Amino acid sequence: MEDKKVKGRLQSPEERVKNFNEVEFGFNDEEAKQEADRCLHCMNPQCVKGCPVNIMIPEFIQCIKEGDIKGAYDVITRSSSLPAICGRVCPQEKQCESKCIKGIKGDAISIGSLERYVADQAIINNFNVSKKVEKNGKKVAIVGSGPAGLTCAGDLAKAGFDVTIFEILHKAGGVLTYGIPEFRLPKAIVEKEVESLKKLGVRINTNVPIGNAITIPELQEQYDAVFVGTGAGLPKFMGIPGEDANEVFSANEILTRINLMGAYKDDSKTPIKHLKKAYVIGGGNVAMDAVRSLKRLGIDAHLMYRRSEEELPARKMEVEHAKDEGIIFDVLTNPVRILTDENNSVIGMEVVNMVLGEPGEDGRRSVNEDESSLHKVDCDMVVMALGTSPNHEALKNSDIELSDRGLIVVEGTKTSLDNVYAGGDAVTGAATVILAMEAGKKAAQEIIDKLK
Repeated sequence: MEDKKVKGRLQSPEERVKNFNEVEFGFNDEEAKQEADRCLHCMNPQCVKGCPVNIMIPEFIQCIKEGDIKGAYDVITRSSSLPAICGRVCPQEKQCESKCIKGIKGDAISIGSLERYVADQAIINNFNVSKKVEKNGKKVAIVGSGPAGLTCAGDLAKAGFDVTIFEILHKAGGVLTYGIPEFRLPKAIVEKEVESLKKLGVRINTNVPIGNAITIPELQEQYDAVFVGTGAGLPKFMGIPGEDANEVFSANEILTRINLMGAYKDDSKTPIKHLKKAYVIGGGNVAMDAVRSLKRLGIDAHLMYRRSEEELPARKMEVEHAKDEGIIFDVLTNPVRILTDENNSVIGMEVVNMVLGEPGEDGRRSVNEDESSLHKVDCDMVVMALGTSPNHEALKNSDIELSDRGLIVVEGTKTSLDNVYAGGDAVTGAATVILAMEAGKKAAQEIIDKLK
């Protein structure tokens, strides 16, 4: 008999499209225990090898089996500073869960859901992992408070360093705060995780534009080491005619206005127009976040992706949730022109059908336009969710080396500047939260090795 995982409870699609509350409710005590009991506690746990931050997964699951939730939290936080976040947004199905032996003949253990359960219980019961650490007299500056910066700060604080984070926005969290919708990652959860770091002694200075208010060379003079985790927040566009229309947005702007500025609220100072029909162009998690957010604003929301549905890069779970919510998927379709009226407002798009070719070196099939298929679709809003690239404003007046792609060049995590390290999307290009955390951990360890 196939071994099935415990299915988590969700808001119904009919209800959740009317609000921005979290879609998944998370495990209760009974569900968590039932799912934990499925774990085989392997002697050679492959799941740990699949975790970028190497959480001792069987160990924390065993604690759940025994009812020791504080013990489980202690195990997780030895490796991760952001468990409540990772349990919600990390692509476990491609990482730890993909290595789970249970997945060979049934369902893999729901590792992410169990991690979320433990972290949520820690918040509810106010578990405290901060321990008195003898300070070593060394100071480190962190530029950016996204997942890479927060992780690096947490590991350094636990090792006795005096850590200060500099964040350009008025709230800490980076993409966790401005980029991921409330229905996937409540901002109260991000704030709780940030508060946990503050309890470790990490200072967070917001509204500080590094590169302008203070430069990297000036930080080098004041601190023993600097970590740059500025992410990749510069949106990409297609370069097609009509992109300068009034109702063409980047997914970054839509999500920032909703998440950071409350644009979905009736009393918002930066509301998003309640237009009738929108197309979000792209197929990744950001595209899925944007199109599902627009649906919650009462907009007829479509997702347009140039490849097939099987090749959507977004998490399978997010695709399923979007379909349940009534998002319309227009796959194997791509825009070539945005149509506007005399006021430069969007009235539609010219699009073509796409034909899949042979797989390339990266395994993805090539796509080609069927020019004979040119046709028009009506809409009054277009959102580009085509990926992002680093914005290096923070690197002004520094000679840090960049690659041809505009990424920070590192050896390990060390940059070309003395005692300056970097990691996350600013180094790799846009990637996942957990990979940014992995980079933050590696940088922290390199800083520890160098300064201690």
